Amino acid sequence: MTRREVLRFATADAVAIAAADAAVQRILQLQSSQDRIDIAITGGTVGIKALACWANHSQRDDIDYSRLHFWWGDERFVERDSPDRNFNQAWDALLSQLNVPAENLHQFPAAGEGQDLDAAAGAFAAHWLTENPTIEFGFMGMGPDGHIASLFPGKPNTEASAAVIAEHDSPKPPPQRLSFSYAAIRSWNEIWFTIAGADKAAPTAVAFSSSPEDLPVGRVHGAVADVWFIDEAAATEI
Repeated sequence: MTRREVLRFATADAVAIAAADAAVQRILQLQSSQDRIDIAITGGTVGIKALACWANHSQRDDIDYSRLHFWWGDERFVERDSPDRNFNQAWDALLSQLNVPAENLHQFPAAGEGQDLDAAAGAFAAHWLTENPTIEFGFMGMGPDGHIASLFPGKPNTEASAAVIAEHDSPKPPPQRLSFSYAAIRSWNEIWFTIAGADKAAPTAVAFSSSPEDLPVGRVHGAVADVWFIDEAAATEI
């Protein structure tokens, strides 16, 4: 059974600081015994703030980044240089300051490079299967509607067997997106939910209810653990 841990903080800033510190400490622990470490990161306000906190962490440079591989939970299917891409936001917040080999940055395909959305999803699913990584932990944000990655309520992809799904009509722009599927996310060892804000209180309550699968956020669990880094505003209904 998946272990659940809830860590409550006063503010969104405190959530980001704690998540960044937990990531650095976990990676330092893992690199003492592993040659390769795979993690997943996310976009969104709190997710990017956590990466910025990582960039300023006192032990940032103690990590051997040649062993660390980064994946993203989802990506907007726009041009590679678009500021909407989660990759570019992560690059600006953290990755540009680290000595990470380019081949360790497993970014999703971009638009305008010869593949349509469905072909891009298939190509990246094949890359995932070839790499066959074990995601040690993955940051996971959540929208006010309870969506995670680019898995939205009411979409018919709940039980997709492919690792990567193509979202053609996202309810929030941009409309075309690539996302790991529920099945792929459930394979991660730990999911670290980074949640802040009063507008997240209602979907958080659903995730902790007796019917969590009513929303995407309640349909995923880490293979080992779910860790909730959550502020008081988002935790008011649990």
